[in-house]
Amino acid sequence: MESRDDAQQPVEQLIANRRAKLEALKALGHEPYPRRFRVAASVSALRARYDGSGTAELEAERPQVRLAGRLRAIRGHGKVSFADLSDGAGQIQLYLRRSDLDDSAWKVFELLDLGDFVGVEGTVFRTRAGELSVAVRGLTVLAKALRPLPEKYHGLADREARARQRYLDLLSNPASREVFEVRSRVVSSIRRRLEAAGFMEVETPMMQPIAGGAAARPFVTHHNTLDLDLYLRIAPELYLKRLTVGGFERVFELNRNFRNEGISTRHNPEFTMLEFYWAYADYELLMDFTEELLGGVVEEVVGAAKLQWGEHVIDFSRPWRRLTMRDAILAYSDLTPEDLADRGRMETAARALDVQRIAERSDGSLLAELYEMTAEPRMIDPTFIMDFPRDISPFAKSRPDDPDTVERFELFAGGMELANAFTELNDPDEQRRRLEAQAAEQGGQVDEDFVRALEHGMPPTGGEGIGIDRLVMLLTNQQSIRDAILFPQLRPRD
Repeated sequence: MESRDDAQQPVEQLIANRRAKLEALKALGHEPYPRRFRVAASVSALRARYDGSGTAELEAERPQVRLAGRLRAIRGHGKVSFADLSDGAGQIQLYLRRSDLDDSAWKVFELLDLGDFVGVEGTVFRTRAGELSVAVRGLTVLAKALRPLPEKYHGLADREARARQRYLDLLSNPASREVFEVRSRVVSSIRRRLEAAGFMEVETPMMQPIAGGAAARPFVTHHNTLDLDLYLRIAPELYLKRLTVGGFERVFELNRNFRNEGISTRHNPEFTMLEFYWAYADYELLMDFTEELLGGVVEEVVGAAKLQWGEHVIDFSRPWRRLTMRDAILAYSDLTPEDLADRGRMETAARALDVQRIAERSDGSLLAELYEMTAEPRMIDPTFIMDFPRDISPFAKSRPDDPDTVERFELFAGGMELANAFTELNDPDEQRRRLEAQAAEQGGQVDEDFVRALEHGMPPTGGEGIGIDRLVMLLTNQQSIRDAILFPQLRPRD
């Protein structure tokens, strides 16, 4: 492969060379950034149409094409040259012969570099080597690239650099492009399946007067006209349940949430969440539906029920395992039922596991910490962890046989939480008591309008949230969430 850049030159000199060519194009009367170029088909569509056509067939048909894309290679000198034209997903070879182009077009070609966008007109044929190509008869510069492509000077292998300059990552790393194509197919599949199941997509406020719906630190902003502090939403839960009160029996929202908390391989302060609410359903029905929904998405997008996740193979074959939180702790630790029934023994176990802030935790919070430290990392195949403590689940309905335990599950796979679901609490008086207790313990306000909505009556309802970023991580074998988000939040460079 040849480039018209000298790779031995510093990048500053390469940029200067390209700027000189930009001025030369202008001097020749060519607009290096024209308004438009009408294309008849994309490069990928052209390849799909003619990849199976033989030499004789193409010679008989002589297909005339009008294409545009980015130059990824330039080869040859003198009167005949070759170039590779890419639309990002596919590429095709260009055959450029001096005698086939007018003087103006040939001069444009001599001023091109890798990364430039060009439009071409020509005839599809196969070379003697059998390469599908376009014999170029017309050439137009569409955008002069003033900086060289990354692989021409130092590459873009550093993962942080790839996240900071995703546009270059997508250009130079086909595997990254594939991750985000998979992400698009995942979201599309989820939407289709929910709509087929009778769910309606809705939108609820991103800025809310009360930070509610989950226990997390919010981002705070201010509306000047109203002189009102607002919060970027932690979750859409309370608004979606208002819609259930209003008579929408199956609703979902697939959008962003914001939590002003840590950044890690599994947490980004801005993330994509699916939440859906289903009138007359409970958490047992939601488990069945989640298996059907996500199991179907995996099989559609991956093409199989099993996929590679780091050193593990995750099997999404149904049915998925179901364990209570207590049973999971007992299965993956040496703790006994007696230990989990005694506060002192739980604190001793928590200290041994280096759990922080033990004394200030409620019994339910301590039990959840023991689960996270003992069993959660072992949940590789999809597993529903069921029946959470009431004191860490203010929006879930208690089990009829155990008021201190709620009908809640979290779905784990690859050692990560993927989903969180409740049989929703719809008793307005009990909901008020729990919100008041939460506000007293953690600060914040009681959402009076939400309680008022419940007082108008909400039917028995099941609700669930599914983290899209983590799901994409699993399906693309990415160990960091920032590799599953196009533009993740990063610390500023010094």
